[in-house]
Amino acid sequence: MTDARAIDIAARFDRAFSTLPLVAILRGLKPVEAEEVGVTLYEAGFRLIEVPLNSPDPFASIATIRRRLPPDALVGAGTVLTVEAVKRLAEIGADLVVMPHADTAVIRAAKAHNLICAPGVATATEAFAALAAGADALKLFPAEMIPPAIVKALRAVLPRDLRLLPVGGVTPDTMRAYVDAGAAGFGLGSALYSPGLPVEHIAVRAKRFVEAWAALNAE
Repeated sequence: MTDARAIDIAARFDRAFSTLPLVAILRGLKPVEAEEVGVTLYEAGFRLIEVPLNSPDPFASIATIRRRLPPDALVGAGTVLTVEAVKRLAEIGADLVVMPHADTAVIRAAKAHNLICAPGVATATEAFAALAAGADALKLFPAEMIPPAIVKALRAVLPRDLRLLPVGGVTPDTMRAYVDAGAAGFGLGSALYSPGLPVEHIAVRAKRFVEAWAALNAE
């Protein structure tokens, strides 16, 4: 049963990533707006959505979005710092554990609960330790201090099929250099969503990112 769950979520992650390898980071999201924001992003093409745990009542928001969206979307939490938080995410049916750091205990807990885990790393040492603990992808964080030249250097030593996702300060205009250096996708924060932003504005921002990604892959 556990093996089947692990295979299923890995396949779902592959499909979601192939559809659009952009993770929506909804820091500050309130439960009252969770469903509308989640649906807006899904309709724009997003299939990877995280609500950081330093948002208001994040588990309620995550549960709401998870219930509302189809299974081809993966929904979970960012800023996951503890094993206890991982356990709670598993209890509410979340799919994703995204971390700002590479605590191997948290990574192993995520994998024990068959959740997709993307820990944050900034060095090769952190990257290889995270992979040994079972990480599914690596969040390069903060991207402001990891320019494309560093991504290219990491890409040269990390497994070729490993997904690297810069997170921090990413805009539609800054994606190209990272992709050329070996990034496979991105985590999108305030350039996509900020608390209280009308859903119409979120839809416009989401469309810009989706179009920018499509343009990169059309060339």
